[in-house]
Amino acid sequence: MQISEHFSMDEFCISDTAKRLGIANLPDQQASESLVYLVRNLLEPLRQAYGKPLHINSGYRCPALNRAVGGVSSSQHLKGEAADISCDDPVALLQLLRQTELVFDQAILYPTFLHVSLRRQNNRQRIIIKKK
Repeated sequence: MQISEHFSMDEFCISDTAKRLGIANLPDQQASESLVYLVRNLLEPLRQAYGKPLHINSGYRCPALNRAVGGVSSSQHLKGEAADISCDDPVALLQLLRQTELVFDQAILYPTFLHVSLRRQNNRQRIIIKKK
């Protein structure tokens, strides 16, 4: 299912770890709706502003997959509210996000990717820089 011009639902559910372990990583209705909200209100506008491809490393994670990858039990990936994005310059992507008026909950910069999340309400606009 195509969610927006640049993102499809499949890319948020595909996982090499899930395939290797035989985990069906399929979001329920609520997580699917949250993914659509995330894409339409944050990721697609951010992609449009960036003007270059963004690759989803990790989107939705079912509980079994979240455990398998060492995710925290409160991960927004479990709810379809978060995505880890790789691109040619994650630092520039974070700078662009800060310059836009896009609402987000968290933006966590890792050395090779940017984690972003969006809730339907009470978004914190929280930015964290991880050095390792």
